Amino acid sequence: MAEAGTEREGRPQRPLSPHLQVYTPPINMVMSIVHRITGAGLYAGSLLLSWWLIAAATGPAYFDYVSGFFGSWLGRLVLFGYTWALLHHMLGGIRHFIWDLGYGYDLKTIDKLSWGTLIVSASLTALIWIAALAWGA
Repeated sequence: MAEAGTEREGRPQRPLSPHLQVYTPPINMVMSIVHRITGAGLYAGSLLLSWWLIAAATGPAYFDYVSGFFGSWLGRLVLFGYTWALLHHMLGGIRHFIWDLGYGYDLKTIDKLSWGTLIVSASLTALIWIAALAWGA
């Protein structure tokens, strides 16, 4: 009885699992991972939002201090990332809701929704920040 593959030490030789150097992950897998990462990032961002609200309730001096942080280049970078994470996570949730309704399961639609999540979240983040900077926020 012949077995498939060559034998090594009495066992059939099996293919090695593909690794990141060999295997390119599909966009829906990447967006799934990014969705989880942005969800975790929203926890940290919510703590910053709470810090800002507590500062507003504490008094003008502390509020000015916290607003000074958020007005710095580092604070704005954090807020920019929080804006993108919020929008990306929301759009990923809408994508999952569409799937929960039973639509969009063919591979072409899955790829379009995944790329759309990335492109629309980046575009909306840019539009929000352009508008905020134009209005002097």
